[in-house]
Amino acid sequence: MEHFDYAIGGMLTAALWSSVDDETQMDANYGVEDIAPEAVAALIADLREFVEANAADIAASGMVAEQVGHDFWLTRNHHGAGFWDRGLGEVGERLTAATRPYGEVDLYVGDDGLIYA
Repeated sequence: MEHFDYAIGGMLTAALWSSVDDETQMDANYGVEDIAPEAVAALIADLREFVEANAADIAASGMVAEQVGHDFWLTRNHHGAGFWDRGLGEVGERLTAATRPYGEVDLYVGDDGLIYA
């Protein structure tokens, strides 16, 4: 995928605004730079594997990289939007099904003030 870094940014941004710490959306108090390096590495590994395994469907979808990262996060965590919600038909259904093996991920703030997954 061209511009994979944008996919990473889309995923991490979606992760922060869709996660809650003490009843406040995490993006209100934290930025991507507050995510622990090991959490970032694990999330990127999942996204990279997903993108490589589904390159043909991603290309067919016409989605930009940032949207792919965003929808990967939302879909894997069963939020009310994602690949199936873009009007992509069978491509969206296949991309949705392809996120299932990755399971849900919850973010939390560690004692050191960094965000972990």
